[in-house]
Formats: sequence, C-alpha cells, structure tokens
Amino acid sequence: MAEPAVSTARPSLRCAGAAARLSSPLLLSSLPAGRRSPRPAEDKAAPGGARRGRAGPRCRRYPRWGRPAPPPSAPRPSSRSLQVRPLRAHPGRAALPARLEAGEELSRKNYLVRNLKRFRKQLEREAGKLEAARCDFFPKTFELPSEYNLFVEEFRKKPGSTWIMKPVSRSQGKGIFLFRKLKDIFDWKMDGVRTNEQKDETQVQTYIVQRYIENPYLIGGRKFDLRVYILVTSYSPLKAWLYRDGFARFSSMRFTLNSIDDHYVHLTNVAVQRTAPDYDPEKGCKWMIQQLRQYLTAKHGTGLMEVLFADMDNIFIKSLQSVRKMIISDKRCFELYGYDILIDQNLKPWLLEVNSSPSLIASSQEDYELKYNLLEDTLHVVDMEGRLTGKEKRVGGFDLIWNDGPVSRGGNLGALVNGNFVANTHLGCFNDRKKQLKELFGDLPAQQTA
Repeated sequence: MAEPAVSTARPSLRCAGAAARLSSPLLLSSLPAGRRSPRPAEDKAAPGGARRGRAGPRCRRYPRWGRPAPPPSAPRPSSRSLQVRPLRAHPGRAALPARLEAGEELSRKNYLVRNLKRFRKQLEREAGKLEAARCDFFPKTFELPSEYNLFVEEFRKKPGSTWIMKPVSRSQGKGIFLFRKLKDIFDWKMDGVRTNEQKDETQVQTYIVQRYIENPYLIGGRKFDLRVYILVTSYSPLKAWLYRDGFARFSSMRFTLNSIDDHYVHLTNVAVQRTAPDYDPEKGCKWMIQQLRQYLTAKHGTGLMEVLFADMDNIFIKSLQSVRKMIISDKRCFELYGYDILIDQNLKPWLLEVNSSPSLIASSQEDYELKYNLLEDTLHVVDMEGRLTGKEKRVGGFDLIWNDGPVSRGGNLGALVNGNFVANTHLGCFNDRKKQLKELFGDLPAQQTA
C-alpha cells in the first residue's frame, strides 16, 4: 500500500536563548528550582550529563521548544507573529507555567522499566493479579550491566530468540543493535568489567536489553510504530490530556528476521530511515494516525479498533500512574510527552519508550501543521491568560482522559452511556480544533487558530 509522500528536507527548530520563538504573543518567565528524587549510585555518572541527587521536578525557563520550522515549500508566517520578548522578574508578578524537568522518570529507559515493574508489583498486592496484568504492555526487559546474570538466565530459557539492546539515554536510534547470541554482547560486557577493575571515573554506559517483538503488524510488508502525544498538567492529582493527532513511522525496507543487522528494516526512527541508500522522498515514511485508524478499521472492523485504542489508553494512564508519586507536582508546571507504541500481529499495543520534549522538526507540510497545532493547543491548555474554567474536557485537539480518575465522553465524571463507561478519548478521530476553539474562546487572533 502506497504511503503519502514525505519531503526529506531537514528544517530545524528556531530558538533564541531565553525567548523561544513561538507564535503566541505571550510573555514567558521561569520558576525557581525544585528537588529531584535520589537515584542509586550507579546512576550518578549517567551519560549525557544528566543531573542526579535531587528530589522531585525542577522547573526551568519555559519553553525549550521552538516553533516547528516549515519545509521549504510551506508559506512562512509573518515575522510579527514570531516575536516573543522574555519576561523579566518583577515584585508581585505571578509566575507563569513552566515545563517539568522530571521527565526522566519516564523518558530514561531504565527508569521507565523500574517504575513500571514496581507499579505492577504494587497493583498485584493492592488490586490482585488481574489488575496487575494490565501492566503487561512492555517486553521482558533487563538493565545492563547490573542485571546481566538475570538476563543470561532468561536468555537460556529460549536460546536463539532475538533481543534488542538500547542505551538508556540516547535517541534517534543511536547505539541500538539486535542479537541472538550471548557472545554478541560479550565485548560490551567486558568493556564494563575492565572499566570497573581500573576504577575509572567514566562508567560503562547503561543499557537495557529487551526481548524483541518478532511479530510486528505489517502494512505493505513494512514495520511501523506510532508517535502519540500526551500533555500532563498535574501529577497530584494526575491530570492528563491526549492529542487527537499523531503519526505512524514506517521502515523503508520490508520486514524480515533474516537480517537483524539492518537498521533500515528494524528501526522506524525518521533520523535512521532518511539515511537509507534507497530512501524514496516521493514515497515517504509517515502516515497520519487518522489514516492508519481508517486502514485498520476497514480491515478489522470497528469493534477490534475500539479495543486496540482502549488498550493504548491503558498504556498512557498506567505509565503516568507509575511515576505519579515520584514527582513533586507544581500547579504551574506541565510536560508534553511523545509516546512510541508498536502494534503486533495480534493487535496488541506495546510501549517502546516515552520521550519528554519530543522532536518538533517537520518533515513535510502535513507534519508541520500537526506540530504547529500541537504547540498552539498546548499553550491553550496551559492557559496562561486564565480564560479556562478548569472544567473543560476538550481544548483544541486535546481531550482530557484522566482527572484524578477516568473521564467519560459524555456527562459527568463516571457517567455511563447505554450502561457502559465510554472514555473521553478520540485518538485518530477527526480533529475539528478550529471550530472547537472558536466555540470555547470566541474569535481568536489568526495566529492562535492556524
């Protein structure tokens, strides 16, 4: 099945130091630092200069994002709409919302796995095995080198199966490789042993090793994953919003397990795929999530799609609940997450990873419009102007899916529709955000509803 064309142009984000260039004419400020929860000693020298030894989220100058740069063919908005001046501190001025810098509890791969395992055990104690089984949405995972012996024990139960190694704090597919034999990671392990023996200050980089999902759902013979956006405006109580738009990222090569060394077959990251020697910019490697949902519904029916997307909702909520107590919430902070989801041949969704500050680089006009609208609607939900009542279930393309409990699609919290609870989720549904924003706010300036 042919995919929509995607440009290979690589526009970059435009940020100007303290004042990121956004379309909203709001003035921005920063908040004082908070605390972060301590981590085990092996994490103190985390790669990439990650900070350790604090207890809770720290608010930094909002935002670190820039407005997504349009592809060359896209008309550029007027420069007037891009000007944002930094807001300097003045006595008595109320602080404006800032981004949470506690995203590592979800976005750092080993922390994510630790939190999910801990939360699963908690659910098993408090709610029983049936509820705990709802956390079975991530592959069997071990942290290396600390859990190397446990991994070897599991590996020998089913020799010859495929596993995938991922560095815990890198992105864009860097450092990832697949293997089927223990000797394939022996050199990596020995590097860590030599480092420890030498008592070098530079520790071996932490990896996670996961059982590779060998039966991904294929379209046109190619593997894909989903990028879905979740906005958290509070962790105590937990308040989360799901964006209606997202996209599927396809590999440029047909899927096969005969060549586990070929990243163009197994990794769907755009940064990897656009370097493929036979990459076709006219064919492209992305679908909008609405297109994917229509395709799957036509092939499998509405009922199975409702189950699939409800299972994805469960992933979003359970993962956020797993870190809720780890983060000291500030009502003036928020975080936008990019969830990467893989669907297997049984229509079971798997959580691959969670990204804080997800990429806003646009690869096509359609991609630019999605990310532009995503940023605009994020600012609408954060509501720096104080226009919202706090009772809204929808703001632009965002739908409130959790507000200290599940949110129903119609009526009050916990309301039933035909005797059944229907969650307020519309992932992959029609996004009439302009109409909804006009009903919510009235006539807005042109740049706020673009």
